[in-house]
Amino acid sequence: MPSEISIVIPAFEEEARVGDSIEKILSFLQKNSINAELIVVDDGSRDRTADAAREAFSSASDTPTNVIRYEENRGKGFAVKTGLLAAKSDIAIFSDADLSTPIEEMPKLIDPIRNGEYDLTFGSRALDRTLIGTHQPWRREQGGKVFNLVVRSLTGMPFWDTQCGFKAFNMTKFRPLLDLMKIDRFGFDVEFLYVAKLHGLRLKEIPVRWNNDERSKVSVVRDSIRMFKEVTEIRGYAKRGAYDHGSKT
Repeated sequence: MPSEISIVIPAFEEEARVGDSIEKILSFLQKNSINAELIVVDDGSRDRTADAAREAFSSASDTPTNVIRYEENRGKGFAVKTGLLAAKSDIAIFSDADLSTPIEEMPKLIDPIRNGEYDLTFGSRALDRTLIGTHQPWRREQGGKVFNLVVRSLTGMPFWDTQCGFKAFNMTKFRPLLDLMKIDRFGFDVEFLYVAKLHGLRLKEIPVRWNNDERSKVSVVRDSIRMFKEVTEIRGYAKRGAYDHGSKT
């Protein structure tokens, strides 16, 4: 029986966390009788991320699993795209490897797609901050707010949190758009939403529970500069018509 949902986990040097996260996901799927496949994409890690994932998958007797690994670190966006292209289900979701958004929140994103209400749903920390358990350090949290104001200004999209690592897709509609994507690193979230909206997909920002993991690899200064640059690039690509190929949905 084909899997109803594909769960993609992009992972870079997550040897210490990925096994525990996989066990939590598998337990959730089994407890709720969810028919899903689980894909881990090792984005050129120098540690044992891929091996740790395979070891955790050994207990997944009823869940199809896949570990995709390549040697060069290409960026989170490239890893997510790679996982989505490998997904076999009509609905896919990607989750950060640390499960900052608990996997138990998955139905919030999956159900509106399954019901035909939306084509792309994404978790938000901004719509209901009472759902945040452990906050980010003040500087990082404020930087995120500024970044999302810039995103709103440059893209015209009305969303308040584009960067939460928890997004779900109607793959029948979203898969053809993956070839249009240009951004391989942190700005890919914005590009996914922008291109989907440009092509007429129905998007929904949904408040989810979220907890900061202090082991996050995001650098406030370095990655913020890179993300601002990539959002500017997205605007440039749009002006040149790089996202216009293919038919509108």
